[in-house]
Amino acid sequence: MQVQQTITIHASAPSKPALGQACNGCGVCCAAEPCPVSLALLWPHQTPCKALIWSEAKQRYLCGMVSSPAQFLRWLPGRFNVAASRLFKRWIAADTVCDADVELSE
Repeated sequence: MQVQQTITIHASAPSKPALGQACNGCGVCCAAEPCPVSLALLWPHQTPCKALIWSEAKQRYLCGMVSSPAQFLRWLPGRFNVAASRLFKRWIAADTVCDADVELSE
C-alpha cells in the first residue's frame, strides 16, 4: 500500500534529483519526513521540518540545524555552534547525495 502525502515547497526550489544523485537543496527530504537530527533534538516532530530554511540568495533550501543550530537549539552555547553544525552535517550527510526515496506527482 502506497501512502500519499502532500508537501509544499518554494516555487523556485530546484527539482528533486534522482535518488543517489548530488543533493541540490530541493527540500523534498525535509518536507516529507524528519531526519535523525530533527527526531532527536527538535520537538514537536513535524513535517516539514521546522529547521528547513529557504535561502533566497542561494535559491535552495538549507538545513537550519547545519547552517545555524543555535537558532533552533536555544540552549546551545554560541561557542559550540560550529562544532554542532559540523556534527549535524555529518550525521545527516547533508549536501552529499539525494537519499529521499520519494515519488513526486504533479
